[in-house]
Amino acid sequence: MIKVEMGADAMILSSKKERRPGILGFFTKPVFEVTAALETKPAPRPNPYQEREEKMLSTREEFQNSMLGPIARELKALREKVDNLMNKPPEQPDFQAQAARAPAEPAAEKPVSMKNLPKEDMEELKKFLLNAVVAREKTAPAPYVFPRGDEAKEKIAVSAEQREDDSLISLTELSEELRSCGIEEEGVEILLEYIKPAAEQGEEKDELRYSLLEAFANLVKCTGPIKTKKGKPRVIALVGPTGVGKTTTTAKLAAMYAINKGANVALITTDNFRVGAFEQLKTYSKIMGVPLEIASSPKEMTKAIESHSDKDLIFIDTAGRSPKDQEKLDELKAFLESSPAIETHLCLAATTKDKDLYEIVKRFGILPISRLLFTKLDESESLGGIINAHMRSKLPLSYLTNGQMVPEDIVVATPRKLANLVMRENG
Repeated sequence: MIKVEMGADAMILSSKKERRPGILGFFTKPVFEVTAALETKPAPRPNPYQEREEKMLSTREEFQNSMLGPIARELKALREKVDNLMNKPPEQPDFQAQAARAPAEPAAEKPVSMKNLPKEDMEELKKFLLNAVVAREKTAPAPYVFPRGDEAKEKIAVSAEQREDDSLISLTELSEELRSCGIEEEGVEILLEYIKPAAEQGEEKDELRYSLLEAFANLVKCTGPIKTKKGKPRVIALVGPTGVGKTTTTAKLAAMYAINKGANVALITTDNFRVGAFEQLKTYSKIMGVPLEIASSPKEMTKAIESHSDKDLIFIDTAGRSPKDQEKLDELKAFLESSPAIETHLCLAATTKDKDLYEIVKRFGILPISRLLFTKLDESESLGGIINAHMRSKLPLSYLTNGQMVPEDIVVATPRKLANLVMRENG
């Protein structure tokens, strides 16, 4: 397009890929901003007719009264036509020499015209014009011819090979980068397969990194924020191993909806084992002005949920359980199955080793888990384990927490945010 619009000599200086505003930026086509320029044109050639006129002015007085003055004027039109063909002014004839050869005439006598020009002078003029044309043909520069046929195909082939080599290098570098983020081989292959067509089209590494955001959108599934239901409460239970931050995360969610969004919220806890757990949540409930219930059995859980049926949201904080303690997991399962309205989020710490994440998700799989919620992103050096756990469990992601501040340090999980965090593009 640049060549067509600006000419064959136009050069592309830079290009970048951008997106128009849209839903998460994933459903809009990319646009390209290209900066191109033309080389500075050479200074225009001097006007040959102007040069000739200047030379003629210097000698006009010398031959104005000579017999060749009228002849020169009559030849002017002819010589201009010749100059147009030659695109270069011929050398000036030696008018003085011709004047010296011409016989002197009285000043009052009528000037000689082309018709009565002596034969030898006419032959001299013809010879001069012929030599000028031949000289111009010999010195005229050959016109530039653009590559055609095999030569053009060879250049295109070389360019295509270079682009292919560059794309392979970029894909290799990005694959190593994804592995260094902790993403296992299956996830790396899926992501690279998505951006491979763009690499084959010649996109540079930075552009391919941007395309990875779209690849993550196709790989990672998120539920979006919790939405309230009209006429009945939505019940959210947080479960997980000990020490992952369930109580703090429960307080963050309750504060987000009660304070920031004005929702009618209630809290329930089953954690009567950990010292100070109830007191911590009770302090948060007083600050937020929301009721707090304790459920020590599945029956009490059902009763507590029913007593707050007028609320918009009910958040349940459960006691941490070891994934190796099957008895405690079965007990927790009974609590969660006491009401079909309970939506269970499995809380996992981003600092947990990938192998341990696999075991935790597998053992907690006996519970009716519908979401994954990751905490402590600010304490982890690599976040690829989030992608791996999501791919293995096939469970969507709900929220991400990245600090202790309530309710600030929690965000809704989205593919773009997760991609930025995993690739360390946007901390």
